[in-house]
Amino acid sequence: MHDVLKGDTLQEECGVFGVWGTPNAPQLTLYGLYALQHRGQESAGMAVVEEQGLRFVRGMGLVSEVFGQDIHTLSGCSSIGHVRYSTTGGNTPQNIQPLVVSYRQGQLALAHNGNIVNARALRRQLEDEGSVFQSSLDTEVIAHLIAHHPQESLTESIRASLGQVQGAYALVFLTTKQLVGVRDAHGIRPLVLGELDGAYLLASETCALDAVGADFVREVNPGEMVVIDDDGVQAIQVLEPQPMRLCVFEHIYFARPDSQFNGWNVHAVRKELGRALARTYPVEADLVTGVPDSSISAAAGYAEEAGLPFEMGLVKNRYIGRTFIQPSQTQRDFSVKVKLNPLKRLIEGKRVVLVDDSIVRGTTSRRIVRMLREAGATEVHVRISSPPYRYACHYGIDTSSPGELIASKCDVEGIRELIEADSLAYLTVEGLFDVMGSDAYCTACFDGDYPVDVNLATGKRGLEVY
Repeated sequence: MHDVLKGDTLQEECGVFGVWGTPNAPQLTLYGLYALQHRGQESAGMAVVEEQGLRFVRGMGLVSEVFGQDIHTLSGCSSIGHVRYSTTGGNTPQNIQPLVVSYRQGQLALAHNGNIVNARALRRQLEDEGSVFQSSLDTEVIAHLIAHHPQESLTESIRASLGQVQGAYALVFLTTKQLVGVRDAHGIRPLVLGELDGAYLLASETCALDAVGADFVREVNPGEMVVIDDDGVQAIQVLEPQPMRLCVFEHIYFARPDSQFNGWNVHAVRKELGRALARTYPVEADLVTGVPDSSISAAAGYAEEAGLPFEMGLVKNRYIGRTFIQPSQTQRDFSVKVKLNPLKRLIEGKRVVLVDDSIVRGTTSRRIVRMLREAGATEVHVRISSPPYRYACHYGIDTSSPGELIASKCDVEGIRELIEADSLAYLTVEGLFDVMGSDAYCTACFDGDYPVDVNLATGKRGLEVY
């Protein structure tokens, strides 16, 4: 059973990357994974098409730690890669992706970002039919479903398998003959298509395309399968498309500021959210600062709209990963101090507006507020560039259960008291929709309106019994 209480932040999802049709595919995949490292720092892996078949390198740790000199031993024109933060299945070596399996049609590698909400039921059904599992990943359920479908082609097997799957996913598959990408029917998890000198690429974010010099072609549509081989790209609608419901936290927190979704640059969206927050909840103050890194854009927008100076009031130690969260209260307090340090000369004697993107449990927010007061801030006013996070995510983000989410049991005043701020205000749902529109995003974490039935998860997230 993996620990879902990794701290007071939303834990990352995963990042997927694939390339077909260029002699330096492993190197491009490496650069793409570096660009997606923010989406997962627990493990990384790569599968490459070589003359003898699929070869893979996988390991625990950051991209730089996993590959090292091994990258120079990989050669091939096609590959896929994955960076992982565990949401379903524990943080163990057997759960590292891409998964590489052999079945009657040959070798298949697959990598997954998201969460299959009916994975538990599917796994039990497959085990009853004789399947043997090597990991606790919901991704492996998909591999077994593909092996169980006797269609003549991989694409038909994928189509038939996904008809049994409910959840949120961006999937990339690799064989010696083709690269395939699929996005769930609501488009909850992102997947984009790029092109580089005749080669085609798939990635979780456009920043990964930028990192390798590829041109952004378009986003993969909800329910669409993109099949890439030596003949080019073929798009197949394999699932009946549902209304687009991209995870709203891609814009608020997860994605890099230089990525774009639904035609919106992430930095620009965050800045507008900060502006909306300043218009709705102004406060007399001397400066505005943000919690690095994801809140910096929103803080800059708040400062511009409020006519206040924006300052780098908190400095982040960039050599400590986001998983550096310890179990005891004392260790957690120490970890925050190691990760963040206030600039005392800027803060001392000032009324500070602290902008953050969300509050999950409230403990880290309290520690940061205390840190600013210890640095000499006379007032600390907290502004959150999203609505209160009240409902757990079942689609690939590792959040606490509803009872552990502070906004599910406290009103805003109660949260303000908990984090010891002078004032606290959240962006309203209406303010969020004014900036981003209300028709294209999953906001279940705010309003409990889940686009995919989460009761299929039998009340639990993941496959913790395995």
